[in-house]
This record gives sequence, structure tokens and C-alpha cells, in this order.
Amino acid sequence: MLPISFKENIPALENKSYFNYGGQGPLPTESLKAINTSWETIQHLGPFTNDVWPYITKEIISTKNLLSDICGIHPTRIALTENVSSGCVLPLLGLAFSEGDHLLISDCEHPGIVAACKELARTKKLIIGILPILKLCNGNDNKKETYQTVLKLIDANLKKNTRLVVLSHLLWNTGQVMPIELISKKLKEHSNKPYLLVDGAQSFCHIPIKGACDKADIYAFTGHKWAYGPEGLGAVALSRRVIEESKPTLIGWKCLKTEEGIYVNNKNPFHSDARRFEIATSCIPLLAGLKNSLMMLKNEGSETDRFLKIKSLSSILWEKLNQIKNIQLVLNSDPPSGIISFSINGINSPEEVVNYLGQKKLWIRVLEDPKWLRACVHITTDISEIDNLVLGLKNFISTKKSI
Repeated sequence: MLPISFKENIPALENKSYFNYGGQGPLPTESLKAINTSWETIQHLGPFTNDVWPYITKEIISTKNLLSDICGIHPTRIALTENVSSGCVLPLLGLAFSEGDHLLISDCEHPGIVAACKELARTKKLIIGILPILKLCNGNDNKKETYQTVLKLIDANLKKNTRLVVLSHLLWNTGQVMPIELISKKLKEHSNKPYLLVDGAQSFCHIPIKGACDKADIYAFTGHKWAYGPEGLGAVALSRRVIEESKPTLIGWKCLKTEEGIYVNNKNPFHSDARRFEIATSCIPLLAGLKNSLMMLKNEGSETDRFLKIKSLSSILWEKLNQIKNIQLVLNSDPPSGIISFSINGINSPEEVVNYLGQKKLWIRVLEDPKWLRACVHITTDISEIDNLVLGLKNFISTKKSI
């Protein structure tokens, strides 16, 4: 019997055409087994015994080592989190801000981080400026032009008192890739040396991230999207200066150097590495699930090989959608990532499209702001799924005679 493929190892992909990897990736059977095995191991050893601690320590260290290899940084710069939001917010809220400081946030950020920055600005009396990159519509053909435009926009919107720049590595709505390393270099040349916070929700295990992780001050990502891992587990890569300058904001035993002597007047009780932003008890079996998914991905080819496959598939889908009358693609040439956003002329409720396609076992999603439809392709996407989606959209449009 031939070994089953990566895709055949994922039950959620058996009976549907799935294009929602940017929302949540499906979990391979072997990763689910790894999670269950970890639960069983912990219960066999005893969940709170001297026998279990070496196992738990090994799981944490091996997970951080694997993540640090993907990120291209030392494991001491990695903190485990529950999700991207906590990875962004916990170190952010510990940074020192002064009244009147300027925060520059792109108009393509996820509502979660925008809300956190707005609350920070309210409590600290900061000023928020918007970096207008939503209007950029260049795909692969004009990637260099996009990068140059982004850098010019940052130049135009930076202030003398800018203290923080917030920008996703891969924009969740347009699918554009941002030049994080070039932006980091520009910020380091600024007199105020603003921090660079990067939302990596859409980039981890999707595009190469090593350089960006190393150059950003806060680079938060999750395992439950493009990494095919379980929900409830993510991580954040931190710069040395953030580790040194940011204070823990949600305190628990994990961020302490030691639990002993906590009643003593210790001026610096917290870890001096990224662990200062870890809080307390977390779900160890999730580490086993994510590690298994990451190793399965590694067996599917190098990071670059996988990314090239994703871009090839997204180019095929973009070309096919571009040939359908009344579909308006967000990017004006094939996309630089696996994210493709579009709208349909004459359709005021994109939810109607999602519901129609869902009945055909075709799954895309609606973005709320802007009100677009979004389809994501991954290495487990195949041409037949793309053809099914294209046919489903054509059939939907044909039912709308007035379009």
C-alpha cells in the first residue's frame, strides 16, 4: 500500500473544496494523534508529579527550538502565546510611551490590534496616524513598485514623535507582502527609532519570514492558520531592545525567574529573555500537535519550495477569476501570496455568495472592512478545487440575471 499524501492525512479536506486557510487551517490526523498521545503521556506520568516535569520541559524547549529555526532567531527571543493578539499586545503594553507620542498604524490591520492600539492611545493620551496602504493594488508584476510606494508612504507619514509603527507582514485583506526588513532599516535611521510591531498571522508557514522576524521588534504569529496546527497556540518573536525595555503587563508565575522569595523586595523578579511575556499554565499537548504539523510541512519541501507552489496556485486562480465577467479582483496582477480578494458587481451582500458556495461544499469567506470576498490557496489546494470554485462562482453569477 502506498503511503498517504499530506492532503489525504487531513479529514477536513475529504468532502469539500477549502479556501479558508487564512482563517483557520485544518488539522492533520497525525497531529491530532500527537495531541492525544501527549494528553495520555501526561496522565500516565501524573499531571503534577516529579515524573512529568522533564517531559513538559522537553516539549517546551523542542517547540521553541523548532519555531526559532523557522524564524531564524535565538530561542530566547521566542515567547509562547495563545494567539497573535496576545503576542502583539502583551509586550506592546509594557513599552514606555509619553503623552503625545505618535503611533502609525496601517489601514490594513486586523481589528484586534487596531482596537488594542486605540485603547493604548486613549489611556496614554497618544496620537494615532494612519498609513494608507489599502489603496495599493499591485500584484507580483509590480512588487518592486509596491515596496517603493510603501517606503515613500512611511516617509510621508512618520513624525518626529513617532514611537511605534504597526504593519502586517502579509496583509490579511489584500494579500500584499510588506517589505518589513526595509521598513525596519528606515525606522532605525529615524531620530526617534520607533518600534516596529508586525502582525504575522498570515505569514507564518506561508511566506519566508526569517529576515522580518529578526528585524521587527514584535513579530507575533499563530499556529492555527497556514501551519495546519491546533488553535490556542502561537508565539511572538521579540527584539533584544523590547525584551530589555518592555515590562511584563500580565503577571504570572511563568514570567518569574523563580517562585522562591517572591515576598522579598526583588527589584527585578522577571526573566531576562522572552519568557517575561509568558504568563502561567498552558496546554502542553498543543505543542505536540503544532510540532507534528510543522514537521509534516517540512517533509513537503523547503519553505521556498512551498511558497513557490502557493504562488503558482494563486496565479492560476487569479487568472481564472479575472476571466469571469463581473468579478472585480483587488490586485491588478497575479498575487504575491496565497490570498486572493475580490468582489462581484451588483452584489450588495457578499454573505449571499458564501452561503451559495457553502451549499456546494465550496468554502471562502467575507471580509468585513472592506466588504470583499477572500479565497486562500495552500499547498494542499489542487487544480480540481480551483476549477470547482470558479464554476461555483460562474453559476452564482448566472443566477443573478440583473448583474
